[in-house]
Amino acid sequence: DQNQVVWTVPYLPIDPGDVGRDYQAVVRVNSQSGKGGIAFLMKRDYSLDLPRRLQVEFYRHVQDYTEKFGGEVDSQHLWKIFADEYLPGEEHNLSPWGRFKLRDSRADNNHETGEVSLRAQVSDNGTLRTLEAVAPGPIEAFISAFQGLGLDIKVLDYVEHAMETGESSRAAAYVEAEIAGQVLWGVGIDSSITRATYKAVISALNRAER
Repeated sequence: DQNQVVWTVPYLPIDPGDVGRDYQAVVRVNSQSGKGGIAFLMKRDYSLDLPRRLQVEFYRHVQDYTEKFGGEVDSQHLWKIFADEYLPGEEHNLSPWGRFKLRDSRADNNHETGEVSLRAQVSDNGTLRTLEAVAPGPIEAFISAFQGLGLDIKVLDYVEHAMETGESSRAAAYVEAEIAGQVLWGVGIDSSITRATYKAVISALNRAER
Protein backbone atom coordinates (compact mmCIF):
# COMPACT_ATOMS: atom_id res chain seq x y z
CA ASP A 1 0.00 0.00 0.00
CA GLN A 2 1.67 3.23 -1.18
CA ASN A 3 -0.33 5.28 1.36
CA GLN A 4 0.94 3.31 4.34
CA VAL A 5 3.16 5.23 6.79
CA VAL A 6 6.70 3.96 7.22
CA TRP A 7 7.28 2.90 10.83
CA THR A 8 10.30 1.67 12.79
CA VAL A 9 9.76 -0.35 15.96
CA PRO A 10 12.06 -3.14 17.20
CA TYR A 11 10.94 -6.78 17.37
CA LEU A 12 7.41 -6.29 15.99
CA PRO A 13 6.52 -8.30 12.85
CA ILE A 14 3.40 -6.20 12.10
CA ASP A 15 2.34 -2.58 12.32
CA PRO A 16 0.43 -2.26 15.67
CA GLY A 17 -1.99 0.14 13.93
CA ASP A 18 -3.23 -2.74 11.76
CA VAL A 19 -4.67 -4.42 14.86
CA GLY A 20 -5.93 -1.29 16.58
CA ARG A 21 -2.95 -0.85 18.90
CA ASP A 22 0.04 1.46 19.19
CA TYR A 23 3.64 0.50 19.88
CA GLN A 24 3.70 2.25 23.26
CA ALA A 25 1.12 -0.27 24.45
CA VAL A 26 2.79 -3.24 22.77
CA VAL A 27 6.50 -3.01 23.64
CA ARG A 28 7.12 -5.08 26.77
CA VAL A 29 10.16 -6.73 28.34
CA ASN A 30 10.40 -10.28 29.67
CA SER A 31 13.15 -12.78 30.48
CA GLN A 32 13.59 -13.53 26.76
CA SER A 33 13.82 -9.91 25.63
CA GLY A 34 16.98 -8.52 24.10
CA LYS A 35 19.06 -5.51 25.06
CA GLY A 36 17.76 -3.49 22.13
CA GLY A 37 14.18 -3.43 23.37
CA ILE A 38 15.27 -2.33 26.86
CA ALA A 39 17.52 0.42 25.47
CA PHE A 40 14.68 1.56 23.17
CA LEU A 41 12.25 1.99 26.06
CA MET A 42 14.80 3.81 28.24
CA LYS A 43 15.57 6.26 25.44
CA ARG A 44 11.99 6.77 24.27
CA ASP A 45 10.37 7.19 27.67
CA TYR A 46 13.18 8.55 29.87
CA SER A 47 15.61 10.20 27.42
CA LEU A 48 18.49 7.99 28.57
CA ASP A 49 20.76 6.89 25.73
CA LEU A 50 22.59 4.07 27.52
CA PRO A 51 26.11 3.23 26.30
CA ARG A 52 26.43 -0.24 24.83
CA ARG A 53 28.34 -1.82 27.72
CA LEU A 54 25.91 -0.28 30.22
CA GLN A 55 23.07 -1.82 28.21
CA VAL A 56 24.72 -5.21 28.67
CA GLU A 57 25.15 -4.68 32.41
CA PHE A 58 21.61 -3.37 32.96
CA TYR A 59 20.19 -6.21 30.83
CA ARG A 60 21.49 -8.70 33.40
CA HIS A 61 19.62 -6.89 36.20
CA VAL A 62 16.39 -6.90 34.18
CA GLN A 63 16.82 -10.60 33.40
CA ASP A 64 17.38 -11.37 37.08
CA TYR A 65 14.20 -9.50 37.97
CA THR A 66 12.00 -11.11 35.31
CA GLU A 67 13.32 -14.59 36.08
CA LYS A 68 12.67 -14.06 39.78
CA PHE A 69 9.19 -12.54 39.52
CA GLY A 70 8.10 -13.76 36.07
CA GLY A 71 5.83 -12.05 33.59
CA GLU A 72 6.50 -8.93 31.58
CA VAL A 73 7.95 -5.59 32.63
CA ASP A 74 6.46 -2.37 31.29
CA SER A 75 8.30 0.91 30.86
CA GLN A 76 7.50 2.24 34.35
CA HIS A 77 8.67 -0.95 36.00
CA LEU A 78 11.83 -0.89 33.89
CA TRP A 79 12.57 2.60 35.19
CA LYS A 80 12.14 1.45 38.80
CA ILE A 81 14.64 -1.39 38.26
CA PHE A 82 17.09 1.07 36.72
CA ALA A 83 16.66 3.75 39.40
CA ASP A 84 16.92 1.23 42.24
CA GLU A 85 20.23 0.00 40.85
CA TYR A 86 21.86 3.18 39.51
CA LEU A 87 20.03 6.17 41.03
CA PRO A 88 18.92 5.23 44.56
CA GLY A 89 17.76 8.29 46.47
CA GLU A 90 18.18 10.55 43.45
CA GLU A 91 15.09 10.02 41.32
CA HIS A 92 12.77 8.41 43.89
CA ASN A 93 12.76 7.51 47.59
CA LEU A 94 12.13 3.78 47.46
CA SER A 95 15.74 2.75 48.00
CA PRO A 96 18.57 3.99 50.28
CA TRP A 97 21.18 6.06 48.50
CA GLY A 98 24.24 4.17 49.71
CA ARG A 99 27.43 5.19 51.46
CA PHE A 100 28.08 8.47 49.61
CA LYS A 101 25.86 11.35 48.56
CA LEU A 102 26.99 14.60 46.93
CA ARG A 103 26.07 17.66 48.96
CA ASP A 104 27.99 20.53 47.38
CA SER A 105 30.91 21.14 45.04
CA ARG A 106 33.00 23.95 43.63
CA ALA A 107 35.71 23.80 40.99
CA ASP A 108 38.00 26.78 40.27
CA ASN A 109 40.24 27.01 37.23
CA ASN A 110 43.83 28.19 37.62
CA HIS A 111 44.46 30.01 34.35
CA GLU A 112 48.23 30.00 34.89
CA THR A 113 48.66 26.26 35.44
CA GLY A 114 45.52 25.06 33.64
CA GLU A 115 44.59 22.93 36.62
CA VAL A 116 41.33 22.72 38.55
CA SER A 117 41.04 23.11 42.31
CA LEU A 118 38.06 21.14 43.60
CA ARG A 119 36.32 21.40 46.94
CA ALA A 120 33.40 19.01 47.42
CA GLN A 121 31.20 18.14 50.35
CA VAL A 122 29.84 14.61 50.50
CA SER A 123 27.87 12.67 53.06
CA ASP A 124 29.74 9.50 54.02
CA ASN A 125 27.32 7.21 55.86
CA GLY A 126 25.75 10.32 57.35
CA THR A 127 29.04 12.07 58.20
CA LEU A 128 29.73 15.25 56.24
CA ARG A 129 33.20 15.22 54.68
CA THR A 130 35.01 17.96 52.80
CA LEU A 131 37.17 16.62 49.97
CA GLU A 132 39.80 18.69 48.18
CA ALA A 133 42.06 17.95 45.24
CA VAL A 134 43.90 19.61 42.36
CA ALA A 135 44.03 17.97 38.91
CA PRO A 136 43.98 18.81 35.17
CA GLY A 137 40.15 18.62 35.07
CA PRO A 138 37.14 18.51 37.42
CA ILE A 139 36.48 14.77 36.93
CA GLU A 140 40.11 13.91 37.59
CA ALA A 141 40.07 16.13 40.70
CA PHE A 142 36.86 14.52 41.97
CA ILE A 143 38.30 11.03 41.58
CA SER A 144 41.58 12.11 43.15
CA ALA A 145 39.65 13.48 46.15
CA PHE A 146 38.05 10.07 46.74
CA GLN A 147 41.38 8.32 46.30
CA GLY A 148 42.48 10.42 49.27
CA LEU A 149 39.99 8.35 51.30
CA GLY A 150 41.85 5.20 50.31
CA LEU A 151 39.41 4.26 47.53
CA ASP A 152 40.94 2.73 44.39
CA ILE A 153 39.09 4.23 41.40
CA LYS A 154 40.01 4.12 37.71
CA VAL A 155 37.67 5.53 35.06
CA LEU A 156 37.53 3.33 31.95
CA ASP A 157 34.83 5.14 29.95
CA TYR A 158 32.75 8.28 30.21
CA VAL A 159 29.69 9.37 28.20
CA GLU A 160 27.37 12.35 28.62
CA HIS A 161 24.37 13.83 26.82
CA ALA A 162 21.58 16.36 27.28
CA MET A 163 18.20 14.86 28.14
CA GLU A 164 16.13 17.80 26.93
CA THR A 165 16.63 21.01 24.99
CA GLY A 166 16.73 24.50 26.47
CA GLU A 167 18.65 26.28 29.21
CA SER A 168 16.95 24.36 32.04
CA SER A 169 17.53 20.92 30.51
CA ARG A 170 19.01 18.08 32.52
CA ALA A 171 22.09 16.13 31.57
CA ALA A 172 22.88 12.44 32.01
CA ALA A 173 26.39 11.15 32.65
CA TYR A 174 27.59 7.55 32.54
CA VAL A 175 30.89 6.46 34.06
CA GLU A 176 32.42 3.01 33.70
CA ALA A 177 34.94 2.51 36.50
CA GLU A 178 37.18 -0.11 37.96
CA ILE A 179 36.84 0.03 41.75
CA ALA A 180 38.75 -2.38 43.96
CA GLY A 181 38.91 -4.89 41.11
CA GLN A 182 35.23 -4.54 40.11
CA VAL A 183 34.26 -3.07 36.73
CA LEU A 184 30.84 -1.42 36.84
CA TRP A 185 28.85 1.59 35.69
CA GLY A 186 27.53 4.60 37.56
CA VAL A 187 24.85 7.02 36.37
CA GLY A 188 24.18 10.62 37.32
CA ILE A 189 21.44 13.07 36.35
CA ASP A 190 21.60 16.80 37.06
CA SER A 191 20.99 20.20 35.49
CA SER A 192 24.80 20.61 35.52
CA ILE A 193 26.79 18.17 33.41
CA THR A 194 29.72 18.43 35.82
CA ARG A 195 27.55 17.58 38.83
CA ALA A 196 25.91 14.79 36.82
CA THR A 197 29.38 13.32 36.29
CA TYR A 198 30.21 13.63 40.00
CA LYS A 199 26.97 11.81 40.78
CA ALA A 200 27.84 9.09 38.25
CA VAL A 201 31.16 8.50 40.02
CA ILE A 202 29.35 8.30 43.37
CA SER A 203 26.78 5.94 41.84
CA ALA A 204 29.60 3.60 40.81
CA LEU A 205 31.22 3.86 44.25
CA ASN A 206 27.95 3.05 46.02
CA ARG A 207 27.29 0.11 43.71
CA ALA A 208 30.79 -1.23 44.40
CA GLU A 209 30.10 -0.96 48.13
CA ARG A 210 26.80 -2.85 47.72
